Amino acid sequence: MVTQGFLPPSVTRRLSLLLAAGFLSSACGYSQEEWDQKVRELEAAQNQLAAQRTAHKKCEQDHSDAVAEVDQLKKQLRERGVNLDNLSTSLQENMRALEEYKRRAEQLDQIRQRFENLRTRLKKLTDLGLKVEVRNNRMLIQLPGDVLFDSGKDSLKPEGITILEQVADVVKNDPDLAKRYFQVAGHTDSAPLKGGFFRDNWGLSAMRARSVLVFLTGDAPKGGGLEAKRWSAAGYADTDPVAPNDSDEGRAKNRRVELVVVPDVEEMLNLQSVAN
Repeated sequence: MVTQGFLPPSVTRRLSLLLAAGFLSSACGYSQEEWDQKVRELEAAQNQLAAQRTAHKKCEQDHSDAVAEVDQLKKQLRERGVNLDNLSTSLQENMRALEEYKRRAEQLDQIRQRFENLRTRLKKLTDLGLKVEVRNNRMLIQLPGDVLFDSGKDSLKPEGITILEQVADVVKNDPDLAKRYFQVAGHTDSAPLKGGFFRDNWGLSAMRARSVLVFLTGDAPKGGGLEAKRWSAAGYADTDPVAPNDSDEGRAKNRRVELVVVPDVEEMLNLQSVAN
């Protein structure tokens, strides 16, 4: 730090040169005009020194005021029961929480990208007239039951076999889809099943799901040729309707088979929020 009685090296050298110049001017017979110029330069150097001293004093005063303000703030915090050590710890914890949030946000973004990629691949099935959607936190492909089966039957119709062949081709020829796990879910409307082999809608929905599963995992050319260990089947009867059962149109929508994409562990989040 610069003290009041200390001259900066640059000013000291300049004064020395001016004094030497004054001495030489008297010794060597410089003109009055030249001597006056040297005097003006000396006065300018003195003014510069005074300004630097004033600035230095102000810096010292500002520093002293800042230290006093910090000390006063610490005192007020202690009077209010604020532990400065705990405050520092809380700040560190908040920083760690922020880093954890950033990490989770990056993971969510990766899952979102995987989801978008899956939805893009399944778009090939929508081009076949099938419906792909996220419902009950599951991504699924919806197949119309009346196209696949006759009323009260579990045997695939020719047009149903054609649709399933196309679905199998899309899944089989896409490396990412081929390694996914699927569940075939059978659904019915709420109309009671009157006797017969299946006894009730639980039996009918389960057997229809089984028929689709057996075809998709059967050997080509009479089946889809998909890997059986990646497929399962379930029957839901009329417990998961997608439309009211009070009209023919609504009941037709509920008679369906869905191919549910089983999510990976990393994808166990609210897919609906990602889809919107």
